[in-house]
Amino acid sequence: MNEQHVPPAEPKPSDPVKVPSPRLALALELFTLDRDPLPRMGRPRWLARLPHALVGYAAMFFGFLTTEQLMDHYHVKGGPPLAVALLTALSIWLAMFRPIAAWWLGLLAAGWTAWMTHGTVGQGQTWPWTPGGTFAFAPVLLLVALRVPPRVTIWVVGISLALTGAAEVAFHPDGGQVSSPGAAVLFGFVGLLGYALRALRLARGELVEQETLTAEERARRTVLEERSRIARELHDVVAHHMSVISIQAQVAPHLVDNPSEELKENLAGIRENALEALTELRRVLGVLRSEQPGDPAAPQHPQPTLAELDGLVDNVRGAGLEVTTEVAGVRRPLAPGVELTAYRIVQEALSNCLRHAPGSQVEVGVAYGPRELHLCVANSAPTQPAPPSQGAGHGLLGMRERAGMLGGELAAGPRPDGGYEVSAVLPMDPQSPPAGTGARTETKKAP
Repeated sequence: MNEQHVPPAEPKPSDPVKVPSPRLALALELFTLDRDPLPRMGRPRWLARLPHALVGYAAMFFGFLTTEQLMDHYHVKGGPPLAVALLTALSIWLAMFRPIAAWWLGLLAAGWTAWMTHGTVGQGQTWPWTPGGTFAFAPVLLLVALRVPPRVTIWVVGISLALTGAAEVAFHPDGGQVSSPGAAVLFGFVGLLGYALRALRLARGELVEQETLTAEERARRTVLEERSRIARELHDVVAHHMSVISIQAQVAPHLVDNPSEELKENLAGIRENALEALTELRRVLGVLRSEQPGDPAAPQHPQPTLAELDGLVDNVRGAGLEVTTEVAGVRRPLAPGVELTAYRIVQEALSNCLRHAPGSQVEVGVAYGPRELHLCVANSAPTQPAPPSQGAGHGLLGMRERAGMLGGELAAGPRPDGGYEVSAVLPMDPQSPPAGTGARTETKKAP
């Protein structure tokens, strides 16, 4: 019998996420060994490392102090005082990277110290904490309180004091003084200090984050206001004139007795082009006024692509130009930015031919390469005088900017026969050609 492997069931998005109980979460936080480095203070570099240098110095200082007190005051000889001193210094140093692990290590060093000094405590000497041991444990608690939540700090300080009190009640030697009152004051003060410094650091971080978000929001609002202003200007100027052109083209045949069919057809083409320009303008205005690209309140219409090239050429032919199109290579869908840029370049080049080369013959070439799209719009010498231009246009500049944004190139200049040529090379993502298709060349002649 063939056995089929059944993959384990994946959790559904609707399944509730199991959250550990508060007691379990607290236990995990008290027994964690996770790395939590001490944050740097900032610039300059020497100031950023200053806390780490101070902690390292404190580790060495309290290590030597522990050895000196155990040997000279509590008269513990041999290697154990050196081992406890090394453990104490290690706990302070480790608190810079793993605070909870360093706290447990510090408790271990304190317990070992209490066990060694239990039989040597003299009159007036403290137990289970030595004077130096209490102050050596304080930096560890401070570094813990700087990194953990307040509830964990409370438990850390509470456990430390509870162990101190239990040891004094159960094992306090004769003649020794209790150390729990002094330890309670010092550990409580250190815990409060660490909590306050941690709260101050978090508040500063939130303030910096809020300032950053405020600056970004202000910049975004400025951009939106500028876009809205541009949209208003475009609407007030361009949309008004295009609407007037459309209305005049609709009314003009009724102002002439027996208008010819050719006149009606040309006026209808003018009105259709004006309405199409208004539609394109509304799309642009919708994008400018929209705060979010996918805002349902401002639906986006599909942008023109090279698939609509034939309609664009037909409009130009209707305006009186003889246009020939040639498409080489395998036609395939391109990235939206490439499609839109290619369409706009051809559109602007044909508009320039209408304005500056009336009566000329225009050739439009589109070649699909393996990695690049080649465009060429060339016109012959005009056969009719061009109307005077009203100031310097921005057509060529706009085409170059569109090509440059995609990393492409655009060249424009006069031809030897008196015409003009615009050519562009646009990079595109290579895609596999559809199955069963091969390279072909399509040629469409003007009627």
